[in-house]
This record gives sequence, structure tokens and C-alpha cells, in this order.
Amino acid sequence: MVIKKVNLETVIGITSKLPQNDKPEFAFAGKSNVGKSSLINGLMNRKHYARVSQEPGKTQTINYYNINDEFYLVDLPGYGFAKVPESVKKQWGKMIENYLHKSRMLKQIFLLIDIRHDPSANDKMMYDWIVDSGLTPIIIATKSDKLKKSQIETHINAIKNVLGMPEDGLVLPFSAQSKAGREEIYEVMESILAEDAEEAE
Repeated sequence: MVIKKVNLETVIGITSKLPQNDKPEFAFAGKSNVGKSSLINGLMNRKHYARVSQEPGKTQTINYYNINDEFYLVDLPGYGFAKVPESVKKQWGKMIENYLHKSRMLKQIFLLIDIRHDPSANDKMMYDWIVDSGLTPIIIATKSDKLKKSQIETHINAIKNVLGMPEDGLVLPFSAQSKAGREEIYEVMESILAEDAEEAE
């Protein structure tokens, strides 16, 4: 996949309505410190376009990145950050729920999990929430460069077990440092875009 054009087109807050987009959307959810902005920057082939904050929990909006005028990468608010007031957490939850239920162009949601650790209770809750919405999340196991290659398969299996994923559930390891795993994510997206184009014909 060649990224020619990137544009942060729409930013949605708590009270805003979802945009009526006519292009496929790929959404990204994950804990506040899981490396979501770094992943999105890596996919867009930009260093600092998606804001990477030193303070987890800063993403309080839904951000729509228009890629090549062909599709959107949608950055959902991070969850699970302890210092955020409970009332704010509930608002973020409503934003994510609203998006999952109402976005007409959502084609795939990716759930980010830190490969070094078993999924947290919040991760499990988000996974179940996505599944209950009728969607099949693909897991992106971030920070894979922090493990030895020989450890990766074991940690992927642990993630699948804790989340209760089906045998054929997809977990893609990714490193923001080396960009290892980026091509595999591109391949998934390209396959979905090709299927979508066929259905539209």
C-alpha cells in the first residue's frame, strides 16, 4: 500500500454527530498507553501526524484520517486510564458505543493489546463489547520489539486465551520502532477494500 495523501479531515467530540462518510472506515481502539497513535502514524507513514502524547488519556475525540481519498483510519478515544474522572470515562464509552453502532462505513475494527502483558479487564470488556456489537475485531499486538522472536507466539496464544478468541481469530504483532507487522495490516485492509469494491459493482 502506497500512502500518497493524509488529511485529518474530521474531529468528533462528545456532543458532535458522526460524519456521513462515503468511504470505508478502519477503526482503532485500545488502552491509553498501548501505542495507538504510534501505530496510526506508522500506517500513515508519517512521524508525528497523529499526536503521540506523553500523558495517556489525551485522545478525547474520534479522529478521522482521510487516506488517499480512498478510506479513513479512525482513531477512537483510549480507555482504561486511571487518572481520568469516572464521568469522563463514561463519556468516552458512549462515544465509542455510538460509533460502533451507528457508523455505516465501518469495515473493520482493530483492537490494540500490549503483547508483553495479558489483556486487562478493560481490554476483555472492550473485546466483548465489540463482539456484542456484531463485529469481529482483529487484534494488533503492539510493542512486539520488546520481546524475543521466540516469545511472540507464546504471548499471542496468551492474548487469544484471555480474550476467549476463536481458533481462527487474527492477532497481528506490530512494532512501531521497526514497523514490523505493518505490511500484514496493510494486506488485511487491502483485502477488505477489494471485497468492498466487488460488492459495490
